[in-house]
Amino acid sequence: MTTAMILPTGYTERPLALADAGAVTRVMAANELATVGEVVIEEADIVAEWQRPSFDVGAATVGVLGPDGELVAYAECSGGARADAAVHPEHWDRGIGTALAGWIGARAAELGEPVIGMPVPQGSPGDRLLASLGWFPRWESWVLALPQDAAIAVRELPEAYAIRAATPHDHEQVWTVVEDAFLEWSEREREPYADWVATTIERPGAEPWNVRVVTGPDGTVVAAAVLVMTEDGREGYVSKLATRKDQRNRGLAQALLADAFGAARAHGATRATLSTDSRTGALDLYLHVGMEVESTWVHRATRP
Repeated sequence: MTTAMILPTGYTERPLALADAGAVTRVMAANELATVGEVVIEEADIVAEWQRPSFDVGAATVGVLGPDGELVAYAECSGGARADAAVHPEHWDRGIGTALAGWIGARAAELGEPVIGMPVPQGSPGDRLLASLGWFPRWESWVLALPQDAAIAVRELPEAYAIRAATPHDHEQVWTVVEDAFLEWSEREREPYADWVATTIERPGAEPWNVRVVTGPDGTVVAAAVLVMTEDGREGYVSKLATRKDQRNRGLAQALLADAFGAARAHGATRATLSTDSRTGALDLYLHVGMEVESTWVHRATRP
């Protein structure tokens, strides 16, 4: 069992449950506002991740309660090389972040992970803290947005290719295309299909048209995008974009990106965003279609 954290007087720790998703969202939102100047996280993001069949919320998370019993910080580490954590800004500089970093390292060691890391805004208090603890940078990532008044450049598809919303019949093909593409550069196990369904098809608020596909001449899915709409409907976030390896360099990704942004606008969104990192080599693609970098993140890691 992971060693208990050393916390300031009056603070306690406990495992979390799915019912704590709202409280975790509030902590993360306050942290985001203080570090990047806007709130991106939504409760649906937490619920979608925590409702995965493979995710044991109680074992994979820890919460820190303040003297008044309210949640003020949290961390999660469920296996694989990715963890996450946040401390409410009102409780910074009390050693809680250091304690959470120690918990993540201990949990990763317990799971036999050779390396564990998490993304933090470049130059933020979290970035500086992890650097001081010896966590090293593994890669950079960027959040990009399409300017609100920017025209969406439509890219024509090759002959016999088509673009449309996915049907239930397509879902397993979408999962395969996305996982095959992402596993070319990411160091993790293949995400189980049931987990993928939990974070996309069964994500709170998800609509059938949120999953977009390009089909090839034989009717199979050759490229796919997953679009997440914010709760207020004002933003469409492309969480996944992938093209089958044998179908690249045909403009499919650009066409699909334009389609996803167009679908978001057609459903009321005024803002279109996505994120990518230095492992993918895709930054130039997004800059080429007129997107602009809004924030830069560093994935810092440690070897337990």
